[in-house]
Amino acid sequence: MYEHHKQPLASQKVFAQRLTRNGMIGLVLLVFSLGAGMLGYHFLENLSWIDSLLNASMILGGMGPVTPLQTNAGKIFASVYAIYSGVVLLASVGVLAAPIFHRFLHRFHLADEK
Repeated sequence: MYEHHKQPLASQKVFAQRLTRNGMIGLVLLVFSLGAGMLGYHFLENLSWIDSLLNASMILGGMGPVTPLQTNAGKIFASVYAIYSGVVLLASVGVLAAPIFHRFLHRFHLADEK
């Protein structure tokens, strides 16, 4: 996927394509996660779709739920979804940062050889 440390630094165009591809992967991961949260809140807590979106967005963003939870199933779902959201947040940052970090290390290595 990335060039070997003995290969020359990738062009700006290749780097931009990597950033775009990884951005799309991160976006798909976040949209999937938001959809899963909306489904859980809608069907387990009987919230409207817009309230489900709000609660899922707030948990996915690390803020916490807005609507008080009424059912045990909803509380268990919210607990699992909150843990999952923390992992997704870290994974998304990793996916987005990978090309930038690789380019930095590759450039640093090339400068070290000179």
